[in-house]
Amino acid sequence: MAKNIYLASPFFDDEQIARVEKIEKALENNLTVSDYYDPRLHQHEELEFGTHEWQIATYNSDIQAVEAADAIVAVVDFEGQNVDSGTAMEIGYAVKKGTPILIFQEKEPILNLMFSVPVHAYMTNAEEIAQYDFETMKKIPYKGKVV
Repeated sequence: MAKNIYLASPFFDDEQIARVEKIEKALENNLTVSDYYDPRLHQHEELEFGTHEWQIATYNSDIQAVEAADAIVAVVDFEGQNVDSGTAMEIGYAVKKGTPILIFQEKEPILNLMFSVPVHAYMTNAEEIAQYDFETMKKIPYKGKVV
């Protein structure tokens, strides 16, 4: 049975948006994915950005989507060795919930040990995600440097 995926990623500049768009396409082309939720595409545009009402609506819909996900695909490329704080929170929530986490990283292969230990599968190009079998969920350990 195809899986429901939560796509956690930063999307604050053109480079980050281009990267997450590659992952969106990979998930769309993956036959073992029934649907995916990308917070970038659920910004509650009916509300004024940044208002308390917008914050509550966005937070709640994102948390509901993490709760409903069969797996999390997390893009950890942000700035240098730093991970976007929202993405880190979503990874932590998934760890606590027991949801498998697939980490995608195009830049320098270095992870914080708090991500390297719980990662179910580590990938470095979008084609790997397009071909990944979310039904069998093969483990692909991270073997790079940690901080």
